[in-house]
Amino acid sequence: MDTNRRTMLTTGAAAAASAAAPQVFAQAQQGGAPQGMPAGAKIGFYEKGGVRIRYAEIGTGFPLLATPGGGLNSNFGNWARAVINIPEEFRSDFRVITMDQRNAVGGESTGPVPVEDPWGAFADDQLGLMDHLGIRQFFFFGNCIGGPFAMKLMQRAPQRVVAAVLSQPVGHRPDNPDYMYNSGKNAWAKEFLQRRPDVSMETIEKYLHNLYRAQPDFVYSVSRDFARSCQTPMLVLPDDVVAHPLQTSIDIASLAPNAEITVFPWKNRRS
Repeated sequence: MDTNRRTMLTTGAAAAASAAAPQVFAQAQQGGAPQGMPAGAKIGFYEKGGVRIRYAEIGTGFPLLATPGGGLNSNFGNWARAVINIPEEFRSDFRVITMDQRNAVGGESTGPVPVEDPWGAFADDQLGLMDHLGIRQFFFFGNCIGGPFAMKLMQRAPQRVVAAVLSQPVGHRPDNPDYMYNSGKNAWAKEFLQRRPDVSMETIEKYLHNLYRAQPDFVYSVSRDFARSCQTPMLVLPDDVVAHPLQTSIDIASLAPNAEITVFPWKNRRS
């Protein structure tokens, strides 16, 4: 990763530098780190009620919660092919914490399908993990679906998320409004239902509806009005593919009073 990109991200975390949190590491997994995680990562599980979350930690310093991309299949293995492999690149700068999201195919986190409030359930899992680790305040990096995660976390816990980077955020695309719904139904749900025959397709359709159709605008997880009121410092790294509309990144940066956006395209920029 080139110097400019590293500087861009570490600068985005500057607001977090004065906070502190205890070091509470999980036990090292026998047989080495799982796919997508650097050697030396500590693997653990957090459980609450019927939810079981697999997480990993590596490095020391201010806590950085980083969620990999992959839509509803957000899991450790996706870091190896991400535009920025956060656990590898920032293990010397932060205490990096990452997790398989609940029910992600390819991951080991499981739980009920939260039909009524799916974005809130993701936030509950993420904040519950931070509570489990004894962490009050943290910096957040979200790739892909991590954009909506970030906005929901900043709405739920504005005093805990001290700064955020939204990398290639997922958003609503008016010319293809059901892209994320159909992707969830045709890709994630097909594999998920094979291992969870107790869940019906009717439940999945309601879940996907409340994820992507109940608030069919912007980043799905929060309203534009919330973005206008959000005071958390954030940096947006835009993309422009069907799932990551450029306009979504522009809108986030335009609405949120303490948001900045990089040039586009930034991924191949070397100057």
